[in-house]
Amino acid sequence: MALLEVSDITVRFGGIVALDDLSFTMDEGQILGLIGPNGAGKTTLFNVVSRIYDPTQGSVTFDGQDLTAMSAHEISRVGVYRTFQNLALWPGMTVIENVMVGDHTNTKSTVLSSALRLPSMRSEEADLRDRAWAALDELNLTDVAYSPAAGLPFGTLKRIELARALIANPRLIMLDEPASGLTHSEVDSLAQDIKDLRDRHNLTVLLVEHHMRMVLGISEKLVVLNFGRKIADGDPDVVRNDPEVIEAYLGSS
Repeated sequence: MALLEVSDITVRFGGIVALDDLSFTMDEGQILGLIGPNGAGKTTLFNVVSRIYDPTQGSVTFDGQDLTAMSAHEISRVGVYRTFQNLALWPGMTVIENVMVGDHTNTKSTVLSSALRLPSMRSEEADLRDRAWAALDELNLTDVAYSPAAGLPFGTLKRIELARALIANPRLIMLDEPASGLTHSEVDSLAQDIKDLRDRHNLTVLLVEHHMRMVLGISEKLVVLNFGRKIADGDPDVVRNDPEVIEAYLGSS
C-alpha cells in the first residue's frame, strides 16, 4: 500500500486550471522528484498536500488518512512536514531555538505553565532542546547551535531548516527547492544529507527542485508536470528520455 496517494487532484483559480486531474503515489521510504517548468503546478500541489489550498476536486491520503479533511496543524501531527522556497528562520533567535520551533505543534505546555515555568514545561523544554541538539548533530551543525541565525552562510541556513524538519519526527518531508541559491558543493552536500537522513529514519521525501543534477542523483521516481498536467511518472532513467519531457522541460540537447 502506498504511503501517499494523490488521486484526481484538480485545482482551479477562476478560469485557470493550476492542476488538471493529477494522480500519483509514493511508497514509504521513497525519494520522489516532482519536476516541471515554472508554472507547471508543483507549488500548487505542495500547497494542496500541506493544506494551504483546498482542491477543487480529488483527494490526498497519507497512510490511509484523508489529508484534505485536515488542517495544516493536524497534518503535522500525523507526520507530514513541509519546507518553503524562502527561508522561514527567525534571524534574532539562536540556531537551536530555531530548530526547537519545528516541533511546536507537538508540545503540550499551556500558556499558564509556560508563564509560571512549571516543572512540566521545564521538562518538556529540556527534552525538546535535547532532540534539537541531536538533529543539529546529524547535520554537523552543533558548532553553531548557540549562534544567532542572522549572518550565517546561506548553505548553513538551508541545513538548519532541514534540522528543524527532522525534529518533528516526520514520516513525509516535502522539500520545496532546497538547493535554490546554493553553490555546487553545497548542493552535493545537501543531496547527501537528504539521502543519509532518509536511510537513517526511513523518511519519505517529496522533492521539488530545479537543480536537475541533484534531482536525478537522488530521486528513485520522477513525476513531471506541464501546465498542471502529469506528462510522465516513473523511473528517472526512463522519464528523462521521454520525448514529451525533453520537449517540455529538459531541453533537446
